[in-house]
Amino acid sequence: MKPLWIPTLDIISKSNLSQYINWLRVEKSLIFNDYSSLWEWSVNEVADFWESIVQFYNIGINYTSVLSGEMPHAQWFAGAELNYAEYIFKQSNTIFPALIFKAENTALKEISWDELYQQVTIVSNYLRASGIKAGDCVVGYLPNSPQAIIAFLATVSVGAVWSSASPDFGTSSVIERFGQIKPKILFAVDSYQYGGKLFDKTADIQTICQAIPSIQQTVLADNSSYEYQISNKEEYRNQELIFEQVPFSHPIWIVYSSGTTGMPKAITHSQGGVLLEYFKSHGLHNDLKRGDRYFWFSTTGWIMWNIAQGSLLSGATLVLFDGNPNYPNSETLWNLASEAKVTHFGTGAAFILASMKAEIIPKKYDLSSLKVIGSTGSPLPVEGFEWIYENVSSTALLASLSGGTDVAAGFVGGCLHLPLYTGEIQCRMLGCSVEAWDENEKSVIEEVGELVITKPMPNMPICFWNDDDFSKYTNSYFDVYKNIWRHGDWVKITKNGGVIISGRSDATLNKFGIRIGTSEIYRVVEQIEQIQDSLILNIDYENGTSFMPLFVQMKQGNLLDENTKQKIRQKLKIECSPRYVPDDIIEVPEIPYTMSGKKMEVPIKKILMGVSPEKAINFGAMRNSAAVEVFLLFY
Repeated sequence: MKPLWIPTLDIISKSNLSQYINWLRVEKSLIFNDYSSLWEWSVNEVADFWESIVQFYNIGINYTSVLSGEMPHAQWFAGAELNYAEYIFKQSNTIFPALIFKAENTALKEISWDELYQQVTIVSNYLRASGIKAGDCVVGYLPNSPQAIIAFLATVSVGAVWSSASPDFGTSSVIERFGQIKPKILFAVDSYQYGGKLFDKTADIQTICQAIPSIQQTVLADNSSYEYQISNKEEYRNQELIFEQVPFSHPIWIVYSSGTTGMPKAITHSQGGVLLEYFKSHGLHNDLKRGDRYFWFSTTGWIMWNIAQGSLLSGATLVLFDGNPNYPNSETLWNLASEAKVTHFGTGAAFILASMKAEIIPKKYDLSSLKVIGSTGSPLPVEGFEWIYENVSSTALLASLSGGTDVAAGFVGGCLHLPLYTGEIQCRMLGCSVEAWDENEKSVIEEVGELVITKPMPNMPICFWNDDDFSKYTNSYFDVYKNIWRHGDWVKITKNGGVIISGRSDATLNKFGIRIGTSEIYRVVEQIEQIQDSLILNIDYENGTSFMPLFVQMKQGNLLDENTKQKIRQKLKIECSPRYVPDDIIEVPEIPYTMSGKKMEVPIKKILMGVSPEKAINFGAMRNSAAVEVFLLFY
């Protein structure tokens, strides 16, 4: 297969990864002639690899051991103390802005490193004056704005634990999340704009505070500036910004599983683990350098917000956007990429496919600054790869990423040293011992298998909050294989060293013993011009029979007629297998999605198998809860 993109010698030689490889040669007498051999070393000698990241990035910590114990109880860098926010501000400079921000109703605004430092100083000293100490929880009900970055860095600077939710979350979802962790301070906005409409959140904030009695104070953001409504600002500004030194494994934040089938799990990561991961992933894989401009479309309720702020560790400028990506039109984000001179542009695969279906041609804007285009959230089909290179940029690297909230990062992603093959994620990332296991627990190549992680990583969760006996943690990742992380994705490692994610393994289609990932079905079905979106399920009944319905959302102005059904059947028969021609094709108004943009295959499957909607779905965790109504007719 011919590569879709090949790095030039100039790109390779100037990359951060080449600097790291040269450093390993000089400092460690380790010689690697290709990425594959470097990756093999990074997973066979995991302690040496992660220690090299500490040394290469001059992370000044003292420790008694690098790694001890096994998953899920591995311990990293015992004895080390640090503060994540301190390493962010080590990148301060007067040449490039720290942040660039745009909302629906505002022009681009640059925020200097000095201004960011001053605002974090104010909030950090306010927190200290309010009695917040290391280990306390602080939360934000905030849009993707500078205020969220400021509150996060201030929280981390005092050793407190951050957690956030987007203001488009319903109050029940926020209470389910924040109520588990008993926060003491709530940062919030009393209103936000989305799609040209203003939404008042005053009543919602009152409801949240009444439901969570641990909240002692609520601090509102000033919508006319990037500051908070805090008394004694000048007094706090003139005080020193103190970076509380905490253990390597001290909690940095709490993020949440989607919660579509029950109470969201409160996933907790460490300051040290996140620090090392973002130096590695942003520095060596994304090739972020000082002066680059990093953008990833997200809200504060999605893990990509947490990942995006890590770009500051590389001295890059973080570009923030708050609002509807389709307002005032579906070209808003592409226009932002041009206006802000974005070098690293990230979004969900669903957005790329929507742009493709809308026949947008982003390259009509000046996108000459683009070096890397990121995609995640769901598998990007072959057509999405090809569309990027035909309509966005012929020179930028398309770095598809897969990992998740669980590790606040990717397991597999991009690399500027490797060619890009259509439909493949380029590589298993350094330090990530990713394998595809067959039913005999054997690692396989060029076969679909369970995505497993066989070696510990410092960015794995340190715990689930309030999971004192570790049972929820163990049952989530280690219930199938002893001391081996089972992620729940269906994956194929290719002979190129690339990776293809086929969808969730618990939603895998299995007909007559032949398994196929749902993404392969969607790739075929959603090529059909009349179809906007689709959802396929395979339901196995106790009597040995099965039923495989395909639900389709038609493009506006189209109806699902017999001709379209026949076209779907024929394409699936030819391009997948006759086994995967659905038993029925049903039109629905909309496909249900989680807040993070994933199709809700498993919850809908549960409903169709007779599980009550109340047990199968947490409606507050959905992006479009009304989409479930038609599926309830089958219950």
